[in-house]
Amino acid sequence: MDPESSVRIGIDTGGTFTDVIVWSGGSLETFKLPSTPDDPSQAILDGIGLALDRVGRGGTAEVVHGTTVGTNALLERKGARTALVSTLGFEDVLAIRRQARPELYNLGVRAAPPLAPPELWFGLDERIDADGSVFRAPSDSDIDELARMLRAFGAESVAVCLLFSFANPVHEKTVEARLQRLGIPVSVSHRILPEYREYERATTVTVNAYLSPRMRVYLERLDRGVAGTGVKRLRVMQSSGGAISAATAAKEPVRTILSGPAGGIVAAERLAKAASLGDLVTFDMGGTSTDVALIAGGRARSTNEAVVAGVPVAVPILDIHTVGSGGGSIARVDDGGALRVGPESAGANPGPACYGSGDRPTVTDANVVLGRIRRLLGGAFEIDVERARDAIDRLAVDMSRAAGEPVTRERAALDVLRVAEANMERALRVVSVERGYDPRGASLLSFGGAGGLHACALAESLRIRRVIVPIHPGAFSALGLLLGDVVRDVSRTVLGRDHDPSSVLDELEIEARELIAAEGIADARVRVERSAAMRYRGQSFEIDIAWSAAAVEHFHAEHQARYGHADRDRPVDVVHLRVRAAGESTPLDLGLASAAAIPGGACPETTTACFADGWRDVPLHERSALAPGRKVSGPAIIEEYGATLVLPNGWTLGVDAIGNLVCDQRETGGTA
Repeated sequence: MDPESSVRIGIDTGGTFTDVIVWSGGSLETFKLPSTPDDPSQAILDGIGLALDRVGRGGTAEVVHGTTVGTNALLERKGARTALVSTLGFEDVLAIRRQARPELYNLGVRAAPPLAPPELWFGLDERIDADGSVFRAPSDSDIDELARMLRAFGAESVAVCLLFSFANPVHEKTVEARLQRLGIPVSVSHRILPEYREYERATTVTVNAYLSPRMRVYLERLDRGVAGTGVKRLRVMQSSGGAISAATAAKEPVRTILSGPAGGIVAAERLAKAASLGDLVTFDMGGTSTDVALIAGGRARSTNEAVVAGVPVAVPILDIHTVGSGGGSIARVDDGGALRVGPESAGANPGPACYGSGDRPTVTDANVVLGRIRRLLGGAFEIDVERARDAIDRLAVDMSRAAGEPVTRERAALDVLRVAEANMERALRVVSVERGYDPRGASLLSFGGAGGLHACALAESLRIRRVIVPIHPGAFSALGLLLGDVVRDVSRTVLGRDHDPSSVLDELEIEARELIAAEGIADARVRVERSAAMRYRGQSFEIDIAWSAAAVEHFHAEHQARYGHADRDRPVDVVHLRVRAAGESTPLDLGLASAAAIPGGACPETTTACFADGWRDVPLHERSALAPGRKVSGPAIIEEYGATLVLPNGWTLGVDAIGNLVCDQRETGGTA
C-alpha cells in the first residue's frame, strides 16, 4: 500500500455480497453491500463512496480491488470474440491440446470448446528458430491481409502466439504494431508468458485477449466513477497475491482470474506470521463457492499449471482449489433420487429463500431452519425464516418421494449440510492429503461469511484438532487486499540454450524493477525474489526453487518431499528463470486493528438450535464480548457482523492476544 495514502480501502466482490474494509487512523471498519451482478462496478463505487463518507473525505485514499469479472466471463463464456494468430501450420494448437484426458475412464468426454472459434484461427507465414534466429520474416503484405481478415470476420480482440517468440519476440512486436491500427486489443505471448510449451502459452494469451475488452470497459468505468472522490490510486489484486495498477490489469486481465480468493491467502500468510499459527489449511466459504489452500512453512504454494474453467493458464497463480459449494448453493433431488447441493447458486439475485426473493432451498436456508443463523449483518439484513422453512419443506417432500419414507424438515436441512460438507471436505483433501501433506498437524483457518458454520464439522472429518477464526472473517479476503504487496513477475525460458543463470537473472531483475517503478513504487521499497523452475533431465514438469548456490540440492530435497524419491546422480536442468519484484506494503498492525473490536464483558443470550441429536438450548455469544483469555465450551453459537460460528459439542473456544477465536476439539470429540 502507498504510505502517502491516509485511507486504505480493500473491496472484494463476491457472488452474493461485496465486502468493504477500511483502514484509517489506525483502526479497521468493515461492511457489506449486496453485489450487483448486472454491473459489478456499481457495488464497488457504492462501497467506495460509503467508505469515504464514514472516514471523512479529507486526505487521499488508495483502493485495492479483488474482482470476479474475469472469472465470471471465463465461467460463463461471455468474453470477446477473439482471434488467434499463430505461425503458419500451427493454427490448430488450441484444438490439439494435450493428450491427457480430463476424465480418465470416460471415453466419450468432450473438452470445452476453445475460447477462440476455429474460423478465427489464422496462420502467418513466418518462423523463428529454436535458438532465436530469424528463419523467415513475415511480409508486410501478409500482415495487411491478416488485418483485413480480422476485420472481415468481426474479431473484437486478438491473441498473437508465434512459434519460439519467447526466444526472440521480433516478429510478434512487428505484428502487434501493425494490428494495433485495427483499434481493438492485441495481446502478444512474449509479454504475457515468454516461456516454452506452445499450447499453454497459446491458451494463456488467448485467455488474456478474451477477457481484455470486458475488463478494460469495467476498469475504465471504475476509474471514471472514482474521479474526484479522493481516491489517489486504484489497484487490482492478481491471482499471484500481489496487486497491480488498474491500467496494467486492463492490459493483462489473465493475471486477475483468481483475484478475490488470492486476497484471503495473503491475509492468512500475514496472520500466520503475526500470531505464530504454524501450518494452516485455509477454508474460505462465501455465498457461491468455497476456496481452499495450504500454507506450510509460512507460505502458500504457487503454481504455473492452473486450469481455470477448463482452460490451462500458465501465469503465476496461488495454488487455490475452488468448488461450487457456498451458502447460496442450491439443494435438489436429482433424477436418480440422490440429494445434490451445488454447484448452481442462488447468487445475489434472487439469493437464498431466506433473503426474501428466492424460493429454491440453499445451504443458508438449511442453517436458518436449524436455528444456526438468526440474523445477518448485525440485523441490518432481515431474514425471512418462514420462506426458508417453506423451501426446505418442499425439498423434504422430494426427498420423501425418493426415499419412500417420510423425511422431516430437520432431517432434510441436516442432510443438505452433510452433502455440502462432503463436497468441501473433498476440496480440502485435494490441497492436503492428495499432495502428500498430512493435515492433522495443521490448523483449519476458517473465514468467509459462511465458513464458521461448517468449519468444526469439517475439521472433525479431517481429524484436524484446531480451528482458527480470524478477526473480520466475513471480510478477510478484503483485509488481504490491504495487506498485499504490489508485485510484478517476469520470466524467461533457458532450457536448451547456453545461458549463465546469474546473468539472465540480472537482466530479468532490471526488467522487473522497471515494471514495478511504472506501478509508482519507489526502488527503496522493492524486494526482489529469484527462482528457477528445475527438473531432472528427461522429466516433463518442473519444481520452482528459490535461486541460490544451493538451488540444485534444494531441488533434490523438494523432489524427495513431494514425490518420495530423489536421484542426486541424475543431471538437473534449469528450464525457466523467474524474478518477482514486490513493492512492500505499509505494515498494518493486526493486533492494533483487532483491539478496538474486542471490548469484552457481556453475558451470552440463549437460543435454540438443531444438531444431529435434536434441538437444544445453546449459549449465543456476541463476538465483540469475547475478550482475550475468555473461554467458551460447545455447543454454542458466536455471532458477529458478517459471519457466524457454530461451536459443536466436544469443542472449546478461546481468544488469543490479537482477537483470533481459537477452537480446540476436546479428547471426547463431538459431532455437529
